[in-house]
Amino acid sequence: MSEKATATDAQLILQLYDLRREPEMRKARNWALAEFWPQSADDFMQVAMAMGTQQNAWLRQVGSYWGMVASLVLHNTINTDLFLQPSVSGEMFFLFAKVQPFLKELREKVGDQEMFANIEKVITSSAYGRERLEFTLKRIQMLHERRSAAKAN
Repeated sequence: MSEKATATDAQLILQLYDLRREPEMRKARNWALAEFWPQSADDFMQVAMAMGTQQNAWLRQVGSYWGMVASLVLHNTINTDLFLQPSVSGEMFFLFAKVQPFLKELREKVGDQEMFANIEKVITSSAYGRERLEFTLKRIQMLHERRSAAKAN
């Protein structure tokens, strides 16, 4: 458990939310949540290496946003317990759960062991975060199955 959240923590959370409302960030978030469904490290790499494409820009925008915010949490700038609430960081869990199954391979392919490391550290730093990740991984699996069934019909 981290210390009690302060008014400053709340203000920072609201400012971070405001950044998520920026029009291009909204597009990037929508793409990352609704359209980006990598099934492997290669699927991720296809977008990551497609420099100059809108999808590449959106992937970098969303990934770096959540990595930056996770860094603030790791440096005790934002209360961890407050940040881990689904209404604050649910999208971060969702994005991480999409890549977590092949994260080791992805890090090897990119040659960067720090890829998604801050996000991973924040999520796995508490029992609540680990439980929330398991819940999100199950949800991602369910959504994959629904998407596959819809494509088959």
